[in-house]
Amino acid sequence: MRPRHTYFRFTTSQQRKLLFETWESTGSVEEACRKARVSLRLFYYWKPRFEEKGYAGLEEFESRVAHKLNRKAEAIEQQVIKLRREHPDWGKARITHEMAKANNWVPLISPNTVKRILQEAQLWSESGSGEKKSL
Repeated sequence: MRPRHTYFRFTTSQQRKLLFETWESTGSVEEACRKARVSLRLFYYWKPRFEEKGYAGLEEFESRVAHKLNRKAEAIEQQVIKLRREHPDWGKARITHEMAKANNWVPLISPNTVKRILQEAQLWSESGSGEKKSL
């Protein structure tokens, strides 16, 4: 059986302060982590900053970089909308293939991104989704 890993959420400045206050008073990293409910790894992540800037350094938190959405250029989005308006019976896969064919078979966009663009433009209906068309 594999050992269970504990998930630790992002810490608050109060948690970090408690962590280092406990560590300073007891001298035990394990006890400080247990009391503040953080991992040992997190303690050692914050320790250099604490040693350099003290408790004021624990207040600062460098946020992660914002996730980049799979946004396409405006020209590509407009091309998807144009193809859908010209051919309302085409689905996301057909639009993807037609755009790749026009680009020397180099894919420009995924079928799910086509669907997202069409949903945002209110050109995508969920009726009949998941069903294959019979010829």
